Amino acid sequence: MSETRSVMAMEPFEAVAPRLVDVAMGRQKADLVVRGARWVNVHSGEIIPGTDIAVAAGRFAFCGADASHTIGPDTTVVEAEGRYVVPGLCDAHMHVESGMVTVTEFCRAVIPHGTTSMFVDPHEIANVLGLEGVRLMHDEAMDQPVNVWVQMPSCVPSAPGLEEGGAVLGPRDVAEAMGWPAIIGLGEVMNFPGVAANDAVMVGEIAATRAAGKTVGGHYASADLGRPFHAYVAGGPEDDHEGTRMEDAAARVRQGMKAMLRLGSAWYDVASQVKAITEMGLDSRHFILCTDDCHSGTLVRDGHMDRVVRHAIACGLKPMTAIQMATINTAEHFKLEREIGSVTPGRRADFLIVSDLAALSIDAVYGRGVRLAAAGRLEADMPARSYPASATGTVRLGRGLTAEDFAVKAPSGAGGEVTARVIGVVENQAPTRALTARLTVSDGVVMTDQAADVCRIALVERHRGSGAVTNGFVSGFGYRGSCAMASTVAHDCHHMIVVGTSAEDMALAANRLGAVGGGVAFFAGGKEKALIEMSIAGLMSNERAETVAEKADRLIAAMRDAGCTLNNAYMQHSLLALAVIPSLRISDKGIVDSVNFRLVDLFV
Repeated sequence: MSETRSVMAMEPFEAVAPRLVDVAMGRQKADLVVRGARWVNVHSGEIIPGTDIAVAAGRFAFCGADASHTIGPDTTVVEAEGRYVVPGLCDAHMHVESGMVTVTEFCRAVIPHGTTSMFVDPHEIANVLGLEGVRLMHDEAMDQPVNVWVQMPSCVPSAPGLEEGGAVLGPRDVAEAMGWPAIIGLGEVMNFPGVAANDAVMVGEIAATRAAGKTVGGHYASADLGRPFHAYVAGGPEDDHEGTRMEDAAARVRQGMKAMLRLGSAWYDVASQVKAITEMGLDSRHFILCTDDCHSGTLVRDGHMDRVVRHAIACGLKPMTAIQMATINTAEHFKLEREIGSVTPGRRADFLIVSDLAALSIDAVYGRGVRLAAAGRLEADMPARSYPASATGTVRLGRGLTAEDFAVKAPSGAGGEVTARVIGVVENQAPTRALTARLTVSDGVVMTDQAADVCRIALVERHRGSGAVTNGFVSGFGYRGSCAMASTVAHDCHHMIVVGTSAEDMALAANRLGAVGGGVAFFAGGKEKALIEMSIAGLMSNERAETVAEKADRLIAAMRDAGCTLNNAYMQHSLLALAVIPSLRISDKGIVDSVNFRLVDLFV
């Protein structure tokens, strides 16, 4: 019988358990049987040859040496011919919005790469649209042919008092969302000083999550493993993906947290932290793989969780260990081990047929017992999702911007030079450096210094149409000549960040995004070189991931032509307003010292 490509809605286990028992006994026949597989058993850590696997009602019913008793005239039979059957991969922490596309388009892109379960934190759209935005993504997540669970955003805004975004969420919102069917827990608690200080909002949100019996996500973006770290763990967060060192991973696991090691488009934190397993010998069961942020170009060309697993293997992990860290470890952490994470009876029949385990060469992807992709091509029917008018038209500049808005005025009484604070970009990492630079003053305006790689950065308020612009300086992009890039993706407040060498180009790029409803624009010499329109909350496109990836390629080429050689510089650009990660950031209130969580003057 030929395989169907229709998507099967999941019934709860208790509704189908009698049928699973009957299939295992041979009293009823399976919907699907995979014969002659090498069974990658993540519970026992074995690879068991000569295994047959029977599926009924979208769940595994039988895993053993001979499933012939489960095969009937209507059963689809797949000959594995010695290939591996691997559990579907799980991304334990990620933001769909970073892919620049909707939940549906994100799933389209990652299913052929073997991702069948995702744990998404929609705090980007939450910072623009509040609880309404979370509900929009939650409802879309429930319509997917794979498992998309949602973590309720915890920090909206991410740094109260240091920024003002488009919305505010609190304990009541968290308690309400905990009753939604796809909410799996609380999203990353970024306000780690608030947890350590027993901030009432943080205490209330964590308490509401624990009362619902769900998982509290963590985000401790500090190298200080002293008292503040211990207080943070005591406050309730159960995992963390912000570690960058071996000692970070070890500290988290020793305190009972799960260490999430991430490989995204711009974050390369697996290699350094995995040494806690490969060199220190710590128990790998408490380590989890994730992506955090992947843009569409990475998804389309390089992969998703399959890319992370391959990278972890290349960093010295055994294939079985790396797969466990992307399957059963994640499932157990979110209390879903009876639903996902392994190829064992009763679990959802999410699995991969793999010809080379170390290379993770994926021949086919199944979700809920239905083949969704084969040979790298999506087969599932996934209609596009439309968003309401309330989710668009969110970029409100209030007025047309001019070059003068991006001119940095020298402080009163300044001479020919000033010392300015400069945000220093760190390649492949989320933290920045707090730098200073001596800059020339001309006619009362502070000049940039291309020779020293210091250019302008501005944050344009875009939620209320106030017309306000905060100016500063940034280093690390390597831009030459006259250019600028503007983005309404500006984690997490999602105002507009503009970086450039030319105030004229900065104004052009900013106004262009105001006209198209958000996205990313790059101008050089007064001309538009690249544009990615993202009209949904100014964060996501309604186009296919492949189309967005092509536009992203043009953006990367334009940045490179302007002298930028940073790996995934767009992602670095988008994080320059993230006030909860050290060391120096920009917000609508000014320059933020994100080590001491205070506003500081631009000039020293």
